[in-house]
Amino acid sequence: MYYVVCFDISDNRVRYRVVKVLKGCGRRVQKSVFECPDLNEHRLLRLQKKLDDLIDHGSDSVRYYRLCRACVAEVEWIGGGEPPAAETYRIV
Repeated sequence: MYYVVCFDISDNRVRYRVVKVLKGCGRRVQKSVFECPDLNEHRLLRLQKKLDDLIDHGSDSVRYYRLCRACVAEVEWIGGGEPPAAETYRIV
């Protein structure tokens, strides 16, 4: 499933750690926004647990937006950047 993950984190060290975790799941499209094109339920739960353990629940927030294939195809943007990453498949 395709997810957009957005965060607002005040502490630089925590923010760096969150970014490091998110880079393993997708690509950064803005300073606090990542697109994660192929998160299955298990990987999403692992990601949520990792981020939950890192953030300060009193001052930080992380949001997860699930997008269906049709919604991803309708994403619009202006300015720089690349279109949303399409799901890729590997044949093993």
